[in-house]
Amino acid sequence: MKFTGLIPLLAVVSMGSQAMTLTSSDIQEGSRMPETFAYQGFGCDGADMSPQLSWSDAPEGTKSFAITAFDPDAPTGSGWWHWVALDLPATQTSLERGASGKLKAGREMKNDYGSFGYGGACPPQEHGMHRYQFTVWALPTEKLELPENPSNALIGYMLNANALDKTTLTATYVSE
Repeated sequence: MKFTGLIPLLAVVSMGSQAMTLTSSDIQEGSRMPETFAYQGFGCDGADMSPQLSWSDAPEGTKSFAITAFDPDAPTGSGWWHWVALDLPATQTSLERGASGKLKAGREMKNDYGSFGYGGACPPQEHGMHRYQFTVWALPTEKLELPENPSNALIGYMLNANALDKTTLTATYVSE
């Protein structure tokens, strides 16, 4: 089997595509988040402020963005959703520090603490380091179709099923 014609085709396809990127002036990949972004309650004494996020290189056809913050290390068997923001306009490419609760467009869903918007890091005492995956999702619709009061698991499913692309920045936190 010959693949000589396939290699130039792959080169042309890869030249025209660029993966989305996510950066933050507040949190860094693999680094511990400052107390500013930790929860206020449940034994944690943070400022419960959402971090600054910037994203770029969304794919063609993007009509909205979603942002999630998820802790896969929570001792729940299903992780912990710290933030779910949906239906951000395709023209938006950043959120400033503390934007949760003040979004001019889009909607924030309930986090696993039971409140709307961002709920900061707060792993159980002596449970070790937890990862906090901040993900920006590029979506092909202006509004993600969901039933009223959806679970975060259903939202996660719909994001994965519909995303054109996504990019993740993973920060860490330890309760000491």
